[in-house]
Amino acid sequence: MRWLVAGSTGMLGTDLVAELGRAGHDVVAARHADLDITDPVAVARRVRDVDVVVNCAAWTAVDDAETREADAFRLNATGPQLLARAARAAGARLVQVSTDYVFDGAATSPYAEDAALNPVSAYGRTKGAGEWAVRAETDDYLIVRTAWLYGAHGACFPRTMARLAGERDTLQVVDDQVGQPTWTADLAGLIVRLVTAGAPSGTYHGTSSGQVSWRGFAQAVVASLGKDPAMVAATTSDQFVRPAPRPAYSVLGHDALATAGVEPIGDWSQRWAEAAAVVLEPSGQSRA
Repeated sequence: MRWLVAGSTGMLGTDLVAELGRAGHDVVAARHADLDITDPVAVARRVRDVDVVVNCAAWTAVDDAETREADAFRLNATGPQLLARAARAAGARLVQVSTDYVFDGAATSPYAEDAALNPVSAYGRTKGAGEWAVRAETDDYLIVRTAWLYGAHGACFPRTMARLAGERDTLQVVDDQVGQPTWTADLAGLIVRLVTAGAPSGTYHGTSSGQVSWRGFAQAVVASLGKDPAMVAATTSDQFVRPAPRPAYSVLGHDALATAGVEPIGDWSQRWAEAAAVVLEPSGQSRA
């Protein structure tokens, strides 16, 4: 099976290329310099001889999208549309990575895969548009929503917390936003399992199980460094106002995975216990 990974040098793309290599798949790793997903000619040329296309390329600067929504739309909606169109023409399956930001965060129980979208930020709107475009262009797709991603190959919350914990005696972290910290290596594995299992076309949630606040996650990070978790004090989102609103509740349900017979990612705390040494390693070595 031949895979094309768009956005192959990002935090998720790097782990996905490594996971596919370990599994013995033929991988075409496409950086932005290799493939502009908003260029229809380039997309059609790259996709025509592969079996699976995974789109890890995206505009992820959430706050910047508030003032540059048109630019974010090109990458997050037009790009997936072109990839889906080319995948359909080539007879390939498309995997589109999406986000919890397509929801408003007002729920009190895990969002189902078919819950109504109601994004409250420009980033969320553009990613929701990307989902719609994929469904409109092809019948052979997997939309995989994820949230609170961290990994060894890019800037992420645990690395930031680790750096700050080395510089300060106390940290203040919001305790009123709840979600599912998800290791990119785990998400990469889930994507491969979904495709190789022949999961039906549809939307799936690729997040860890369980839930925790950002403060709780920060405490787990600090504990991994051998420091006292009590150094992380609670604060509220009101104290850290940012241009784009963050969903207060980003917990996603995994019923579609169960229906497809694909095991979901384990509890976030157990996964962090395995990921910590890799993610916090200065050299950023990937999991063996």
